[in-house]
Parts: sequence; structure tokens; C-alpha cells
Amino acid sequence: MEKLIERPNYLNQLIENKDVDLVKVVTGIRRCGKSSLMTLFHNYLVANGVEEQQIIHMNLESLKYRHLQDYLAFYDFVSEKISENKRAYLLFDEVQSVRHWEKAIESFRLDYDVDIYITGSNAYLLSSELSTLLSGRYVEIRMLPLSFKEFLCFYKFQEKVSLDEQFQEYLKYGGMPILREYNFNEVRMNQALEGIYSTIILRDILQRNTGVEQLTLEKVVRFLCSNIGSITSPNNIGNILSHEGDLQNPKGKNIAGKTIEKYISLLQNAFFTYAVGRYDIKGKQLLKTLGKNYLCDMGFRNMLLGYRDADRGHILENIVFLELLRRDYHVYIGKVGDTEIDFVAEKPTQKLYIQVTESIVAPETRARELRPLQMVGDNYEKLLLSMDKSFIQSYDGIKAVNIIDWLLA
Repeated sequence: MEKLIERPNYLNQLIENKDVDLVKVVTGIRRCGKSSLMTLFHNYLVANGVEEQQIIHMNLESLKYRHLQDYLAFYDFVSEKISENKRAYLLFDEVQSVRHWEKAIESFRLDYDVDIYITGSNAYLLSSELSTLLSGRYVEIRMLPLSFKEFLCFYKFQEKVSLDEQFQEYLKYGGMPILREYNFNEVRMNQALEGIYSTIILRDILQRNTGVEQLTLEKVVRFLCSNIGSITSPNNIGNILSHEGDLQNPKGKNIAGKTIEKYISLLQNAFFTYAVGRYDIKGKQLLKTLGKNYLCDMGFRNMLLGYRDADRGHILENIVFLELLRRDYHVYIGKVGDTEIDFVAEKPTQKLYIQVTESIVAPETRARELRPLQMVGDNYEKLLLSMDKSFIQSYDGIKAVNIIDWLLA
């Protein structure tokens, strides 16, 4: 068995929550590394004095557990394995395979001395039913595909391959961990991505939601992939796709914005896309209209549309957005006057304003990108991220930072 590569950011979150009386819920898109993280945590427990018989580790998508389709069978099966006199560590992968699994999880918590960790590939995992049942007694750890820093740990490059060239590979193939097995064989990597994509569409969306039309859903996916970082509304998307002849109902009318909105919501629930709202910086309020959508990973976009160098600005924007999520920021689009700031990123004690562009060498581009940041009146940190390598590191207090340097900081 090949040695697992550490994902310290996520493993440390599990370790920090160990033995805390909360259910640890690891969420994220299929194949982003949740099962490997559970194995890494299992290994950590054993290395730190927990006996194997104290650990009950199950992947509930395995046919080995096909008889555990409802919560009662699941509860009875696991209960028989829980030791009476020592704390048990329950590690359940893809727990949504069990009907009403949340009832069993709450019973384990009430009936035994246990520390519980679960993973799932769909946001229904934290639906209102679970939230109500556990009512604040869980912590969510959101897992994403590989960051660029992790990508450099996963892949072995020859010394002659520059950091810029390694970054180009990351932009092209994204960060799904399984792709490492193919050693940059483009055909095989795209086949692997197609397989994951099909599973997400079929298993996490179509099988769970009656009345969803696959062709329409895939058109919406392609539209979102083509319009990363563009301000859109469900009505706009419906109108554009209908006008192009892609979407029509039997009466020949445009597909309703509500249908598009539903499909985008399903993609978000499968962690395939992320929605970002707009924030009025001067009015200090969230705006209800016209947000943006970003993808969980660039590999899917390039697999579906082909890699187009002309889109690099939006690809870079998406990369920065995902990195802000990894760094535990709440992210918004900033509206200031008649201009927009790509990202307003907040933590309880910190705020960042960020503009992302491929290059600010051209004076007119630099002026355009600086203007929104210059219009913000507060003293929080302002960053202008680009691919440029320049000796000029600041423009009137606005830091100019190379994106690769920022990703590896």
C-alpha cells in the first residue's frame, strides 16, 4: 500500500478537536481526500497510544456494509463493537449512505463513551434535520482539493522544472489528489476527472433529486465553468442559455430562473461550486442580488472546456478564492461606489481587500485595478495580487504581491 501523504492543515483540525464533545463532520467534494484524511487520523490515534480495538473505522459505501442501510441496523452493528471500559473512536466515511444515520450518531453520543468523526460528499449531511438533532453539538471541517503548497508536496518534479512551470501544471490539472497516480499523463488525468465528475452529477445530484434533467444540469455546469468570476443571476443564465437554443421547455418558453437557481443550489450542495455574495463596503450590508460563482477545482473546468490561456485572469481569481476559504476567511465581493473589489475576506479580528489580475505592467491596467482599493477609506490591509515579479511592492500603501508567493506564504 502506498504511503499516504500528509494533509497537515486538515489533520491538525481533527487533532485539535480530539476528545472534544462534538461530532466532527468532514465535508467536501468527492475524491478530495476525506477518506485518506480519516486513515491519517486513524494512524495518528494508534501512534499516540489508542489501541486498534478502540477504533471503529468504516467506509459505508463499501459493499461490506450493504446490510446497514438504515440507522437501526447501523446502530446495532456498531454497538456490538464498542468496548465497555475504554473510549471508542468512531470513524465513519460517507455516512449519508445510511438512511437517517443522524439518529444513530446522536444515540452513540448519548449511550457510550465515544469520540465521533464522519465524512460526507453532500451538504445534505448538515441539513436542517441534522442541525436540529445535534443542535450545535458538531463542528464542520470543510475539505478542499489540494492547495498549490500541497500540490508541490504531492508531485515530484525534476529540478529543471521551474516554480512557474509547476504552477502552470496546477492551473491546468487542479488539485484532485487521485491525479497524482497518472504522473501528468493528460489523457488519463482527464479520464479520472470525467469519472469523478460523472459520479458527482449522477450519485450526488441526479439520484438524490427527482425531476432534475441531466442535460439542463450539464448546460448550467458548462455555463458556470465558462463564466468564472462573472456577476450573474439565475434569470440571466436562463435567458442566455435559452437564447442560445440550449434550454427550452416543451412550450418553447425560457427556462425559469427558479429552475436555474435550483440547479446551482444542487451543485453547491455537492461542493462542486461556491456562491459568493456582494457586500456594500460603504453601506456595510450584504446585497441580495448578483453574486458570483466559483468552482471547487480548476481541473474539472479544463476537462470540460479545454485549457484556454486567455481565461487566466479568471482562473487566477478562482485559485485565490479557494485559498481564502482554506485560510478560514469568510469571503464576499466588495462593492464600493460604481466599482467592485474582487474579494473582501474577513475573520473575527482581520479583514483583507484583494484585487486579482494577471498583470499590472500596463499603466492603464494598474490604474484600473488600484482604483477600487483606493476608494476604500479604512486602514485594513489591501493586496493587489498578480503574476508579476516587480521590485515595486507598494502603491500608496496597497501591497503588490506575486500570486505564487502569496499562495506559498
